[in-house]
Amino acid sequence: MPTQHGQLYVVATPIGNLADFSIRAIETLQQVDLICAEDTRHARALLQHHGITTHCIALHQHNEQQKAAGLIQQIQQGTSIAIISDAGTPLISDPGMPVVALAQNAGIKVSPIPGACALIAALSASGLAVTQFTFLGFLPRTSNARTSLFEEQKNNTSTWIFYESCHRIDACLKDLASVFPASHEIAIGREITKLHETIIKSSIQEMLTLFAQDSNMQRGELVVMVSGSKIEKKPESLSDQQLNTLKTLLSECSIKTAVKLATEITGARKKLLYQTALELSDTQK
Repeated sequence: MPTQHGQLYVVATPIGNLADFSIRAIETLQQVDLICAEDTRHARALLQHHGITTHCIALHQHNEQQKAAGLIQQIQQGTSIAIISDAGTPLISDPGMPVVALAQNAGIKVSPIPGACALIAALSASGLAVTQFTFLGFLPRTSNARTSLFEEQKNNTSTWIFYESCHRIDACLKDLASVFPASHEIAIGREITKLHETIIKSSIQEMLTLFAQDSNMQRGELVVMVSGSKIEKKPESLSDQQLNTLKTLLSECSIKTAVKLATEITGARKKLLYQTALELSDTQK
């Protein structure tokens, strides 16, 4: 595979259903010189299932800073390397960032091999707005830190998503309910692509009730999606000073002239000044 030597591949792996492993991903892992896996024991089962015998080493959050420079040196010497995580797309709340960042800085070609991603899979089936969204990764473990983060999202008008463990989901939802209205719409996906896959959209209060009544909902890894806040825009209006200036000009000039001068003097929007001038003119008739 001489044309692929000296490259870094970011390879997505299944998040539950082995059939979601692409042919291109399998071929890439068969042909590279080295695979960097988040957990070699976990990766071994997947690699053996597909007959992949490429040498595999561990690359995880505890060693990636120390190993990154050495891996880049190997790539520069002609070695092709692939990064995989335990499940899904590497770097999305998974290891790999130091290596990819150094590769880009060194001018090394980094090729993504797309595939499963719990974030995108859950969001696509959630029924929430997806035109814009914010991903927060895994949330802090403490209630105070989570609540502070939720407070920061109160004015976020786009959908925002985070990962949460089954052990903290109940406390997390209660923290969310302490910041947002009980009727605020959210969606939760669990066990995405697996046998007991569940994706539910409801209010925060309904979700809390569901989790309290069904212990199965508190199993597996969860993707929590929160709808964006609806911020009501206040009607635009002139300040007292701008209004007084317009009134003074209207007493001496035509509407057209008064609006033109008021725009230059006050800096207010011409359309707003014109609408206000018409309203003032109507009240004087």
